[in-house]
Amino acid sequence: MAHPYGRATAVAAALLALGTVLTSAPAAAADPDPARPVVTRAGLDPALVAGRGADVAFDEQEAENARTDGTVIGPDRTPYTLPSEASGRKAVRLAPGQYVEFTLPRAANALTVRYSIPDAAGGGGITAPLDVTVGGHHRRTMTLTSQYSWLYNQYPFTNDPGAGLLHPDWWLAECSCVPAATTPAPELTKPFRPTHFYDEQRLLLGTTHRAGERVRLTVPAGSPAAWTVIDLLDTERVAAPHVERGGVDVRAFGADPTGRRDAAPAIERAIAFARRAHRPVYLPPGTFRVDRHLVVDDITIVGAGNWHTVLKGRRTALPEPAPDGSRHTGVGLYGRSAAEGGSRNVHLSGFTVEGDVRERIDTDQVNAIGGALNDSTIHGLRLHHTKVGIWLDGPLRNVRITDNLITDQIADAVNLHTGVTDSLVRGNFVRNTGDDGIALWSEKTADARNTLARNTVQSPTLANGIAVYGGADTTVTGNLVADPVREGSGLHAGARFGAEPFTGALHFTDNTTVRAGTLDLNWRIGLGALWFYALDGSVDADVRVTGDHYLDSTHNAIMLVSEYGVRDRYGIPAVHFKDIRVDGTGNSVLSARTKGSATFENVDARNVGAVGVNNCGSFGFPATGSEFSLTDLGGNDGGWLAPWLLPNTVTCDDRPPVVTPPAPAPWS
Repeated sequence: MAHPYGRATAVAAALLALGTVLTSAPAAAADPDPARPVVTRAGLDPALVAGRGADVAFDEQEAENARTDGTVIGPDRTPYTLPSEASGRKAVRLAPGQYVEFTLPRAANALTVRYSIPDAAGGGGITAPLDVTVGGHHRRTMTLTSQYSWLYNQYPFTNDPGAGLLHPDWWLAECSCVPAATTPAPELTKPFRPTHFYDEQRLLLGTTHRAGERVRLTVPAGSPAAWTVIDLLDTERVAAPHVERGGVDVRAFGADPTGRRDAAPAIERAIAFARRAHRPVYLPPGTFRVDRHLVVDDITIVGAGNWHTVLKGRRTALPEPAPDGSRHTGVGLYGRSAAEGGSRNVHLSGFTVEGDVRERIDTDQVNAIGGALNDSTIHGLRLHHTKVGIWLDGPLRNVRITDNLITDQIADAVNLHTGVTDSLVRGNFVRNTGDDGIALWSEKTADARNTLARNTVQSPTLANGIAVYGGADTTVTGNLVADPVREGSGLHAGARFGAEPFTGALHFTDNTTVRAGTLDLNWRIGLGALWFYALDGSVDADVRVTGDHYLDSTHNAIMLVSEYGVRDRYGIPAVHFKDIRVDGTGNSVLSARTKGSATFENVDARNVGAVGVNNCGSFGFPATGSEFSLTDLGGNDGGWLAPWLLPNTVTCDDRPPVVTPPAPAPWS
């Protein structure tokens, strides 16, 4: 269907016509009381997730709960659709001239809008305006962009919506065939597998507005965007810029705070001087252009606050590939590599790193923070539009990653890779990653004695919210994970990707997942909100899951699985579940597709979709029962663990029907 806004929206118009992106409800419901904003956390009543996840300065309001003359889209958890990637699986679509209006729950002088606008016809994105008014006046205009969103096709994805298959010989879930082994790859609908639709943008309002004032987002008439989808609004009161007394001001060394001139050499001069003087480096308010890596070692770098100080860079092509395979560089702060001895005593805080990464090239070192940082801290940063927010390659020890805001990444938010030990990832807020939100990956050398605590991970478009790939003595505690989209779960422990074996203790404690447990498009089975996977070896450690809450799981709350080809070699010998709450599953509380065992104590479940336990074992179906056994240690309420299921009754339904559970509610 032709559209009056022309080629810039041709891709979006095609998707609309096919019904593959927008799923619409009849109309948006108006808030009957304009004085009552609906504040949420991960799209839920904050009371349901109290004490879990990151403590953040902003108030989240979902657009579907606000006043609007637009159209609510969703709910939908189907991959490759706009609602599936939205927080809470709903959003509001605005045509030119339409608005969505929020009420400030507290005084605020800054806001963040999470949105999506169409791609250009040939990929690469467009820009479009969005008017912001507060209290009926104080009008500002934001320029939205889709240049950092809209990926297509097979891993590692492309920006070209018209591209053919990147890997024609790969097995495709869409046709359940191996094209190279049967017939040539079929003609698939283009664009194929559109994803990574959303971006977010910040705005300082210039004055503090009172609680109760209304923030209206309006798409101007004549906008080049055929539609603008608003997912949510975050509002907060930003403090005045921090001044680092005694800090070495980079402006004194020629750094341009306007962003017009390259500031990297001046910042490097400031770093060298500060090291000699044993003083911190101060990055004052402003935007400093940095188009390459700044190497950091034995230095403290402090900004004026991540709303005030920005290191912003353009992706730059290298004249020839680097020894590590990188073809591009970009803004980033990197410790020395582990092979060079690594860096130590690096402390980074209070600024934003704003990258320019628009495609995934796995060999490129275009992360915000990288290298090997020992005895170091990364605190209070905002990392945006890079490949990975923080990717550290060990061996290294004792890094503290705390209270950072990491959004709109092409790949992971945080990955501690290869021999990272005695480290902490705590209080970070992550949204819209293109791969795992937070990962520990024990490739070649085991990570050990690490803790992931009180982090929030929302809407990873691929893979898991929090993933542990091998390693020793790992604790995952107090985290909040919401809305994974495909090929992953909320919480994951996987013997895969060549990781070193699990040893010692692996403890998941007091975590909450929301709307997790996706459909795996390759296996065509539903995963669990918590997913254990034995692929390269057994998950054989002291595995304990205590105090977790699994809310509104799309398929299963818990899944334990081995790859079919290794089901007789690897398993999950023993997992101990205690004090668990399961509120709503599309399928089951537990899906077992491996050999092994689990114990259950005080595991309460309600609103279970199919059957409490879906026990397939390792698919040998011996006369003695499943190869996976269950032990009831008492206190398991809700009738999900019926006596006849014990110890190993086969209850195998390979693809049980999905029953949509009611919304989570307080537990009486």
